[in-house]
Amino acid sequence: MTSTAAPRLSGVAVFFHVFLPFALGHYLSSLLRNVNAVLASHLVGELALTPGQLGLLTSAFFFAFALVQLPVGIALDRYGPRRVQLAMMVAAACGALLFARGTGLVQLLLARAVMGCGLGGCFMAALKAVSAWIAPAKLPSVHGYLIAVGGLGAATATMPVRTALEYTDWRGLFVILAALVACTGLLVALLYPRHDAAASQHGPLLPALREVWRAPGFRGVVSLVLLPHAVFFGVQGLWIGRWLSDVAGFSDDAVAYLLYLSMAGVIFGAIAVGMITEWAGRRGMPPLDVAAAGVTVFVLVQAGFVAGYQPSFQLLSVLFSLVGTITGIEYAIVAQSMPRALTGRAATFLNLLIFIGAFLVQAGFGLVVGLWKPDLAGRAPAIAYQAAFGLLVLVQLPGLWAFARRRRLAPAPQEETARAA
Repeated sequence: MTSTAAPRLSGVAVFFHVFLPFALGHYLSSLLRNVNAVLASHLVGELALTPGQLGLLTSAFFFAFALVQLPVGIALDRYGPRRVQLAMMVAAACGALLFARGTGLVQLLLARAVMGCGLGGCFMAALKAVSAWIAPAKLPSVHGYLIAVGGLGAATATMPVRTALEYTDWRGLFVILAALVACTGLLVALLYPRHDAAASQHGPLLPALREVWRAPGFRGVVSLVLLPHAVFFGVQGLWIGRWLSDVAGFSDDAVAYLLYLSMAGVIFGAIAVGMITEWAGRRGMPPLDVAAAGVTVFVLVQAGFVAGYQPSFQLLSVLFSLVGTITGIEYAIVAQSMPRALTGRAATFLNLLIFIGAFLVQAGFGLVVGLWKPDLAGRAPAIAYQAAFGLLVLVQLPGLWAFARRRRLAPAPQEETARAA
């Protein structure tokens, strides 16, 4: 019988042939997910969009992203990340071209949904690819690097995009992005090893998902971190920029600069979360406790938006992204709490829930802001944003309360030791 074991690659080869092409895909996915935060004024001015329509248009990316999670999970297991990523990047490039040619809300909505479908597998394909070629002990740090690359993509969607708009309009920008996405798909096809060590066969999906949902560890982290994670994605990608423009009254250049600082905070935060979690673990603090502390601070930052203290406006916009990166710990906790055979399906299911939540947050935020009449310049009043952020704070509090209750009722380590004895 011929062995099907994949040849091992050197560290340099893994970086260039595996990590780099898939990281570029995740980079572009984050860029396109967040680019509307800077383009919002251009889209509103050209298409006369209401806040609700702008939120719906931008959140269509999240809805489509969520829609493809389960099919992508099946395809990645069956065909491997190389073929799946190539096909989906071609679809994403077509979506970007359609967006560049769109002339109305419906056309742009459909184009953004196509982009979301095409880019919906970038992060999961990257995880699948690197897990096949990198030792398990190194996966947590590589996972942090991938999130940091995504933060770099989000940062590129701010000041660099603003600078690019001095040389082209938003339609030309999307033509360029479409070409970059297509080239990244080609890189994956050319560079990733032909012997796809990540392709495999698994059992039926739905029974596995039921087993994932029934796992107490999965439900525990989801009840605490899922909503904050959805808030982080949904607000960061659009409404922080609009808040800086409408409420704080900053110019487009100032908004782009503050969003750039915010996304730089994502890069720093993604790396810092891993370091803090490891430091806390050496001192006996489980990752879920770290997540609870971070989520508490994140909710307090959102309460700062509700308070509306003007001298803190610039700081709040950066803190939201910096502290919000704590929600990325959700993937690591789920991976640690689930049987190895279910980690891929658990991550896929988690992604599905996160992006459905992000779609609801981003669209719902716009609907709430749209309840107030804008001024003559098209700016929504501060009270509209305070109401929207206030609702977000309220829906996240039950998760913190439930965690605190479970933590209080959990047996102390001494009791568990005595019981085991």
